[in-house]
Amino acid sequence: MRDSKRNFSLAGIFIFLFFGLLKVNGQAVIDPAATDKDVEIGIVEHLDEFLPDSISLINEKGEQVWLSDLIDKPTILNFVYYRCPGICSPLMEAVAGVMDKSDLTPGDEYQVLTISFDPSETIDLGIRKKANYLNLMNNADKVEAAKEGWKFFVSDSASIVRATNATGFKYKKTGNDFLHAASLTVVSPDEKITRYLNGLYFLPLEWKLAIVEASKGQSGPTINKVLRFCYSYDPEGQTYVLNVTKISATLIMFIAFIFMLYLVVKPKRKTIN
Repeated sequence: MRDSKRNFSLAGIFIFLFFGLLKVNGQAVIDPAATDKDVEIGIVEHLDEFLPDSISLINEKGEQVWLSDLIDKPTILNFVYYRCPGICSPLMEAVAGVMDKSDLTPGDEYQVLTISFDPSETIDLGIRKKANYLNLMNNADKVEAAKEGWKFFVSDSASIVRATNATGFKYKKTGNDFLHAASLTVVSPDEKITRYLNGLYFLPLEWKLAIVEASKGQSGPTINKVLRFCYSYDPEGQTYVLNVTKISATLIMFIAFIFMLYLVVKPKRKTIN
């Protein structure tokens, strides 16, 4: 009996450690069963749903345009507000960085649409922000392509609500600022939501995969947390490398978990008197 309790205790510890490893970068995996009513701040994934037609935007020329008219290729929607003192700047820096590294060309093979969800902001601020982030890119050809392939917008409150509700982007106003998540929504040329990219940096591999699948209208689960777990950024080589240590530790923990589970459920030997 004492051995059985000890086995259960050890198994509990290993289960806790094993599932703890599945929590990447201190963020829990988004529950795909969550609904808009369940989440106040964060992302509710609306995979395979289509964007509504009635989303009006103001472009960099001060012109009113319709979002549905802009989407003619794989499109990445980026909701931010330009005055944001928090995660908006790191998020857009990450977008600039992965656009710079990716072998896909913005404006040709895909586009990024950055939309302010603060209806009080004007497009002048968006234009200044765009110039700042383009300056972070090192590839001259990508910079030129991004001038057309990365577009900035503002909008009215009604259109903002329709756009954020359609994509499951949940935020909350606090004073003059907002609480919100760092996330990108990937949309196919026929305006279907095909993938979400969450966090403050993106692997060129996941970026390309999301765009290629969107071009085919194929939706997929949010996999960037898994990819980030398996790969680490090497600042010297300026590339992502397989994190052998982390993967090995996970495999060891998994094997240990299976072994402890075996100890718990294995039949007891009968003792012969």
